[in-house]
Amino acid sequence: MGVFDNVLKDSESLFRDTVALDFSHIPKPILYREKEQHFIANCMKPLFQERPGRNLLIYGPPGIGKTVAVKHLLRELEEKTDDIIPIYINCWQKNTSYKIMLEICELIEYKFTHNKKTDELFKIVAHHVNKKSAVFIFDEIDKVEDFDFLYFILEEIYNKSIMLITNYKDKLFEIDDRIKSRLLPELLNFKEYNEEETKGILQHRLKFAFQENVWEDKAFAKACKKTFELKDIRSGLYILKEAGNDAEDKAQRSITEENVNIAIEKMEQFSIKNSTDLDNEANFILKIARENPNTKIGELFKIYQKKGGNVVYKTFQRKITYLDKNRFIATERIMGGPEGTTTIINPENKKITDF
Repeated sequence: MGVFDNVLKDSESLFRDTVALDFSHIPKPILYREKEQHFIANCMKPLFQERPGRNLLIYGPPGIGKTVAVKHLLRELEEKTDDIIPIYINCWQKNTSYKIMLEICELIEYKFTHNKKTDELFKIVAHHVNKKSAVFIFDEIDKVEDFDFLYFILEEIYNKSIMLITNYKDKLFEIDDRIKSRLLPELLNFKEYNEEETKGILQHRLKFAFQENVWEDKAFAKACKKTFELKDIRSGLYILKEAGNDAEDKAQRSITEENVNIAIEKMEQFSIKNSTDLDNEANFILKIARENPNTKIGELFKIYQKKGGNVVYKTFQRKITYLDKNRFIATERIMGGPEGTTTIINPENKKITDF
Protein backbone atom coordinates (compact mmCIF):
# COMPACT_ATOMS: atom_id res chain seq x y z
CA MET A 1 0.00 0.00 0.00
CA GLY A 2 1.38 3.42 -0.96
CA VAL A 3 1.89 6.30 1.51
CA PHE A 4 -0.96 8.33 0.01
CA ASP A 5 -3.46 5.50 -0.40
CA ASN A 6 -5.38 6.47 2.73
CA VAL A 7 -5.48 10.17 1.94
CA LEU A 8 -8.94 11.48 1.14
CA LYS A 9 -9.40 12.58 -2.46
CA ASP A 10 -10.19 16.25 -3.19
CA SER A 11 -13.79 15.33 -3.85
CA GLU A 12 -13.94 13.57 -0.47
CA SER A 13 -12.52 16.39 1.62
CA LEU A 14 -14.34 17.16 4.83
CA PHE A 15 -13.79 20.85 4.17
CA ARG A 16 -15.73 23.04 1.80
CA ASP A 17 -13.94 26.37 2.35
CA THR A 18 -11.40 26.80 5.17
CA VAL A 19 -11.42 30.59 4.71
CA ALA A 20 -14.62 30.63 6.77
CA LEU A 21 -12.53 29.50 9.76
CA ASP A 22 -9.86 32.20 9.48
CA PHE A 23 -9.73 34.73 12.31
CA SER A 24 -9.54 37.56 9.77
CA HIS A 25 -12.55 36.39 7.74
CA ILE A 26 -15.50 38.78 7.83
CA PRO A 27 -18.71 36.74 7.63
CA LYS A 28 -21.99 38.14 6.38
CA PRO A 29 -24.09 38.69 8.34
CA ILE A 30 -22.34 39.37 11.66
CA LEU A 31 -24.57 37.39 13.99
CA TYR A 32 -25.79 38.84 17.28
CA ARG A 33 -24.11 42.21 16.71
CA GLU A 34 -26.90 43.96 14.81
CA LYS A 35 -27.63 46.37 17.66
CA GLU A 36 -23.97 47.35 18.04
CA GLN A 37 -23.54 47.76 14.28
CA HIS A 38 -26.58 50.05 14.05
CA PHE A 39 -25.12 52.17 16.86
CA ILE A 40 -21.76 52.44 15.06
CA ALA A 41 -23.46 53.22 11.74
CA ASN A 42 -25.47 56.02 13.37
CA CYS A 43 -22.22 57.58 14.59
CA MET A 44 -21.02 57.65 10.96
CA LYS A 45 -24.36 58.81 9.53
CA PRO A 46 -23.73 62.61 9.62
CA LEU A 47 -20.75 62.11 7.28
CA PHE A 48 -23.19 61.31 4.48
CA GLN A 49 -24.50 64.87 4.83
CA GLU A 50 -20.92 66.23 4.91
CA ARG A 51 -21.16 66.95 8.62
CA PRO A 52 -18.85 65.77 11.43
CA GLY A 53 -19.76 62.35 12.77
CA ARG A 54 -19.77 61.22 16.38
CA ASN A 55 -16.75 59.72 18.12
CA LEU A 56 -16.91 56.36 19.82
CA LEU A 57 -14.99 54.16 22.27
CA ILE A 58 -15.75 50.49 21.60
CA TYR A 59 -14.67 48.17 24.40
CA GLY A 60 -15.03 44.60 25.59
CA PRO A 61 -12.96 41.43 26.11
CA PRO A 62 -10.96 39.82 23.27
CA GLY A 63 -12.57 37.47 20.75
CA ILE A 64 -16.16 38.76 20.91
CA GLY A 65 -16.49 40.43 17.51
CA LYS A 66 -15.48 44.08 18.00
CA THR A 67 -13.03 44.20 15.10
CA VAL A 68 -15.10 41.98 12.81
CA ALA A 69 -18.23 44.09 13.33
CA VAL A 70 -16.40 47.32 12.55
CA LYS A 71 -14.57 45.92 9.50
CA HIS A 72 -17.88 44.61 8.16
CA LEU A 73 -19.32 48.14 8.36
CA LEU A 74 -16.26 49.62 6.66
CA ARG A 75 -16.69 47.17 3.80
CA GLU A 76 -20.34 48.19 3.41
CA LEU A 77 -19.29 51.83 3.56
CA GLU A 78 -16.84 51.32 0.68
CA GLU A 79 -19.60 49.71 -1.37
CA LYS A 80 -22.03 52.54 -0.58
CA THR A 81 -19.98 55.67 -1.28
CA ASP A 82 -16.66 57.06 -2.47
CA ASP A 83 -17.17 60.29 -0.54
CA ILE A 84 -16.20 58.88 2.86
CA ILE A 85 -12.66 57.55 3.30
CA PRO A 86 -12.46 54.46 5.54
CA ILE A 87 -9.20 54.38 7.50
CA TYR A 88 -8.50 51.34 9.68
CA ILE A 89 -5.30 51.17 11.74
CA ASN A 90 -4.20 48.34 14.02
CA CYS A 91 -2.21 50.11 16.74
CA TRP A 92 -0.48 46.94 17.83
CA GLN A 93 1.41 47.09 14.54
CA LYS A 94 1.41 50.88 14.13
CA ASN A 95 2.00 52.22 17.63
CA THR A 96 3.48 55.71 17.10
CA SER A 97 2.15 58.85 15.43
CA TYR A 98 4.82 58.56 12.74
CA LYS A 99 3.93 54.94 11.88
CA ILE A 100 0.22 55.76 11.92
CA MET A 101 0.68 58.69 9.54
CA LEU A 102 2.74 56.52 7.19
CA GLU A 103 -0.04 53.93 7.19
CA ILE A 104 -2.70 56.56 6.49
CA CYS A 105 -0.61 57.89 3.60
CA GLU A 106 -0.49 54.39 2.16
CA LEU A 107 -4.26 53.97 2.57
CA ILE A 108 -4.94 57.23 0.73
CA GLU A 109 -2.35 56.17 -1.89
CA TYR A 110 0.16 58.92 -1.22
CA LYS A 111 3.57 57.37 -1.90
CA PHE A 112 6.12 60.20 -1.50
CA THR A 113 6.75 59.77 2.22
CA HIS A 114 10.50 59.11 2.16
CA ASN A 115 12.51 61.31 4.57
CA LYS A 116 9.41 63.23 5.65
CA LYS A 117 8.91 64.04 9.33
CA THR A 118 5.72 63.42 11.28
CA ASP A 119 4.58 67.07 11.06
CA GLU A 120 5.01 67.01 7.29
CA LEU A 121 2.97 63.81 7.07
CA PHE A 122 0.25 65.45 9.18
CA LYS A 123 -0.08 68.25 6.63
CA ILE A 124 -0.16 65.83 3.69
CA VAL A 125 -2.90 63.73 5.32
CA ALA A 126 -4.97 66.82 6.13
CA HIS A 127 -4.66 68.11 2.55
CA HIS A 128 -5.90 64.84 1.05
CA VAL A 129 -8.47 63.72 3.60
CA ASN A 130 -10.19 67.11 3.92
CA LYS A 131 -11.29 66.86 0.30
CA LYS A 132 -13.83 64.31 1.54
CA SER A 133 -15.11 62.96 4.86
CA ALA A 134 -13.37 60.18 6.79
CA VAL A 135 -13.92 57.44 9.36
CA PHE A 136 -10.84 56.72 11.48
CA ILE A 137 -10.77 53.34 13.25
CA PHE A 138 -7.92 52.80 15.71
CA ASP A 139 -7.99 49.19 16.85
CA GLU A 140 -6.07 48.14 19.98
CA ILE A 141 -5.71 51.81 20.88
CA ASP A 142 -4.20 50.78 24.24
CA LYS A 143 -1.00 49.81 22.40
CA VAL A 144 -0.07 53.31 21.18
CA GLU A 145 2.94 55.10 22.65
CA ASP A 146 1.74 58.64 21.98
CA PHE A 147 -1.51 60.37 21.10
CA ASP A 148 -0.23 63.24 18.94
CA PHE A 149 -1.92 61.74 15.88
CA LEU A 150 -5.27 61.89 17.67
CA TYR A 151 -4.87 65.54 18.60
CA PHE A 152 -3.94 66.33 15.00
CA ILE A 153 -7.00 64.54 13.58
CA LEU A 154 -9.30 66.26 16.06
CA GLU A 155 -7.89 69.69 15.20
CA GLU A 156 -7.10 69.49 11.50
CA ILE A 157 -9.58 67.06 9.90
CA TYR A 158 -13.00 68.60 9.33
CA ASN A 159 -15.70 65.98 8.72
CA LYS A 160 -14.66 62.86 10.54
CA SER A 161 -15.76 60.17 12.95
CA ILE A 162 -13.11 58.69 15.25
CA MET A 163 -13.59 55.22 16.71
CA LEU A 164 -11.26 53.68 19.26
CA ILE A 165 -11.36 49.93 19.91
CA THR A 166 -9.89 48.44 23.08
CA ASN A 167 -10.20 45.61 25.56
CA TYR A 168 -9.77 48.15 28.33
CA LYS A 169 -12.45 50.76 28.92
CA ASP A 170 -10.16 52.64 31.31
CA LYS A 171 -7.76 53.40 28.45
CA LEU A 172 -9.82 56.53 27.79
CA PHE A 173 -8.75 57.98 31.13
CA GLU A 174 -5.08 57.85 30.13
CA ILE A 175 -5.60 60.21 27.21
CA ASP A 176 -4.38 63.77 27.69
CA ASP A 177 -7.11 66.19 28.85
CA ARG A 178 -6.62 68.42 25.79
CA ILE A 179 -7.51 65.42 23.61
CA LYS A 180 -10.22 64.00 25.86
CA SER A 181 -12.10 67.31 25.95
CA ARG A 182 -12.15 67.42 22.15
CA LEU A 183 -12.83 63.73 21.58
CA LEU A 184 -15.85 63.34 23.93
CA PRO A 185 -16.61 59.81 22.69
CA GLU A 186 -19.75 57.85 23.27
CA LEU A 187 -19.24 54.42 24.82
CA LEU A 188 -20.24 51.11 23.28
CA ASN A 189 -19.81 47.94 25.31
CA PHE A 190 -19.49 44.65 23.41
CA LYS A 191 -20.64 42.04 25.90
CA GLU A 192 -19.56 38.41 25.84
CA TYR A 193 -21.65 35.98 23.78
CA ASN A 194 -23.93 33.68 25.76
CA GLU A 195 -23.84 29.92 25.19
CA GLU A 196 -26.61 29.89 22.59
CA GLU A 197 -25.00 32.74 20.63
CA THR A 198 -21.62 31.00 20.73
CA LYS A 199 -23.21 27.88 19.26
CA GLY A 200 -25.02 29.91 16.60
CA ILE A 201 -21.82 31.64 15.45
CA LEU A 202 -19.87 28.38 15.19
CA GLN A 203 -22.80 26.72 13.41
CA HIS A 204 -22.86 29.55 10.86
CA ARG A 205 -19.13 29.21 10.18
CA LEU A 206 -19.37 25.43 10.09
CA LYS A 207 -22.02 25.59 7.36
CA PHE A 208 -19.62 27.36 4.98
CA ALA A 209 -16.39 25.66 6.09
CA PHE A 210 -17.38 21.97 6.03
CA GLN A 211 -19.28 19.53 3.88
CA GLU A 212 -22.76 18.62 5.10
CA ASN A 213 -23.17 16.06 7.88
CA VAL A 214 -19.45 15.48 8.53
CA TRP A 215 -19.63 16.66 12.16
CA GLU A 216 -20.96 14.26 14.76
CA ASP A 217 -23.39 15.96 17.15
CA LYS A 218 -21.40 15.16 20.28
CA ALA A 219 -18.21 16.47 18.69
CA PHE A 220 -19.74 19.79 17.71
CA ALA A 221 -21.40 20.14 21.11
CA LYS A 222 -18.03 19.68 22.81
CA ALA A 223 -16.39 22.28 20.54
CA CYS A 224 -19.17 24.75 21.39
CA LYS A 225 -18.93 24.05 25.11
CA LYS A 226 -15.15 24.62 25.16
CA THR A 227 -15.51 27.81 23.14
CA PHE A 228 -18.09 29.18 25.55
CA GLU A 229 -15.82 28.33 28.48
CA LEU A 230 -12.95 30.22 26.84
CA LYS A 231 -15.18 33.21 25.99
CA ASP A 232 -13.29 33.65 22.73
CA ILE A 233 -14.74 32.83 19.30
CA ARG A 234 -11.25 32.69 17.82
CA SER A 235 -10.47 29.68 20.00
CA GLY A 236 -13.61 27.98 18.70
CA LEU A 237 -12.58 28.53 15.09
CA TYR A 238 -9.19 27.01 15.88
CA ILE A 239 -10.85 23.95 17.43
CA LEU A 240 -13.16 23.44 14.43
CA LYS A 241 -10.31 23.70 11.94
CA GLU A 242 -7.85 21.49 13.82
CA ALA A 243 -10.48 18.84 14.55
CA GLY A 244 -11.23 18.74 10.81
CA ASN A 245 -7.54 18.50 9.97
CA ASP A 246 -7.06 15.65 12.43
CA ALA A 247 -10.00 13.74 10.95
CA GLU A 248 -8.67 14.21 7.42
CA ASP A 249 -5.17 13.11 8.45
CA LYS A 250 -6.75 9.84 9.59
CA ALA A 251 -8.83 9.52 6.41
CA GLN A 252 -12.05 9.64 8.45
CA ARG A 253 -15.39 10.41 6.83
CA SER A 254 -16.68 12.25 9.90
CA ILE A 255 -15.34 14.42 12.72
CA THR A 256 -15.62 12.83 16.14
CA GLU A 257 -15.37 13.88 19.76
CA GLU A 258 -11.86 12.41 19.83
CA ASN A 259 -10.81 14.75 17.02
CA VAL A 260 -12.09 17.68 19.08
CA ASN A 261 -10.15 16.47 22.13
CA ILE A 262 -6.97 16.35 20.07
CA ALA A 263 -7.63 19.87 18.70
CA ILE A 264 -8.07 21.23 22.25
CA GLU A 265 -4.89 19.52 23.39
CA LYS A 266 -3.00 20.86 20.38
CA MET A 267 -4.23 24.38 21.10
CA GLU A 268 -2.91 24.06 24.65
CA GLN A 269 0.45 22.68 23.51
CA PHE A 270 0.78 25.41 20.90
CA SER A 271 0.51 28.04 23.61
CA ILE A 272 3.13 26.29 25.74
CA LYS A 273 5.51 25.86 22.79
CA ASN A 274 5.47 29.58 22.08
CA SER A 275 7.22 30.31 25.39
CA THR A 276 10.36 28.71 23.98
CA ASP A 277 10.35 31.26 21.18
CA LEU A 278 10.77 34.26 23.51
CA ASP A 279 14.05 36.15 23.42
CA ASN A 280 16.35 35.99 26.46
CA GLU A 281 15.19 39.32 27.90
CA ALA A 282 11.49 38.45 27.64
CA ASN A 283 12.13 35.07 29.26
CA PHE A 284 14.05 36.80 32.05
CA ILE A 285 11.15 39.21 32.68
CA LEU A 286 8.63 36.34 32.54
CA LYS A 287 10.67 34.43 35.18
CA ILE A 288 10.66 37.48 37.48
CA ALA A 289 6.90 37.95 36.99
CA ARG A 290 6.30 34.34 38.03
CA GLU A 291 8.44 34.80 41.13
CA ASN A 292 6.55 37.95 42.17
CA PRO A 293 2.80 37.37 41.87
CA ASN A 294 0.36 40.27 41.51
CA THR A 295 3.01 42.98 41.48
CA LYS A 296 2.66 46.54 40.16
CA ILE A 297 4.61 47.12 36.99
CA GLY A 298 6.79 49.83 38.58
CA GLU A 299 7.73 47.56 41.48
CA LEU A 300 8.39 44.67 39.11
CA PHE A 301 10.76 46.90 37.13
CA LYS A 302 12.74 47.69 40.29
CA ILE A 303 13.05 43.97 41.07
CA TYR A 304 14.13 43.40 37.48
CA GLN A 305 16.88 46.03 37.84
CA LYS A 306 18.11 44.54 41.14
CA LYS A 307 18.42 41.14 39.45
CA GLY A 308 20.65 42.59 36.75
CA GLY A 309 18.18 43.72 34.09
CA ASN A 310 19.52 46.64 32.08
CA VAL A 311 16.80 47.70 29.61
CA VAL A 312 15.12 51.07 30.16
CA TYR A 313 11.61 51.28 31.61
CA LYS A 314 9.93 51.93 28.24
CA THR A 315 11.52 48.81 26.76
CA PHE A 316 10.49 46.87 29.88
CA GLN A 317 6.89 48.05 29.33
CA ARG A 318 7.03 46.86 25.72
CA LYS A 319 8.21 43.42 26.82
CA ILE A 320 5.36 43.24 29.35
CA THR A 321 2.89 44.25 26.63
CA TYR A 322 4.30 41.57 24.32
CA LEU A 323 3.98 38.90 27.03
CA ASP A 324 0.40 40.03 27.70
CA LYS A 325 -0.49 40.06 24.00
CA ASN A 326 0.81 36.51 23.60
CA ARG A 327 -0.94 35.34 26.77
CA PHE A 328 2.12 34.38 28.81
CA ILE A 329 0.90 36.76 31.50
CA ALA A 330 -2.22 38.80 32.18
CA THR A 331 -2.24 42.48 33.07
CA GLU A 332 -4.91 44.46 34.83
CA ARG A 333 -5.19 48.25 34.86
CA ILE A 334 -6.12 49.76 38.21
CA MET A 335 -7.53 53.28 38.25
CA GLY A 336 -7.23 55.84 41.06
CA GLY A 337 -5.25 55.68 44.28
CA PRO A 338 -2.24 57.80 45.27
CA GLU A 339 -0.23 56.58 42.26
CA GLY A 340 -2.97 57.18 39.71
CA THR A 341 -3.31 54.54 36.99
CA THR A 342 -1.09 51.49 37.44
CA THR A 343 -0.81 48.01 35.96
CA ILE A 344 -0.85 44.80 37.98
CA ILE A 345 1.04 41.87 36.47
CA ASN A 346 -0.48 38.42 36.94
CA PRO A 347 2.49 36.10 36.43
CA GLU A 348 0.53 32.92 35.88
CA ASN A 349 1.65 31.30 32.64
CA LYS A 350 -1.76 31.01 31.05
CA LYS A 351 -2.47 28.44 28.40
CA ILE A 352 -4.87 29.45 25.70
CA THR A 353 -7.48 27.13 27.19
CA ASP A 354 -7.40 29.10 30.42
CA PHE A 355 -9.02 32.12 28.75
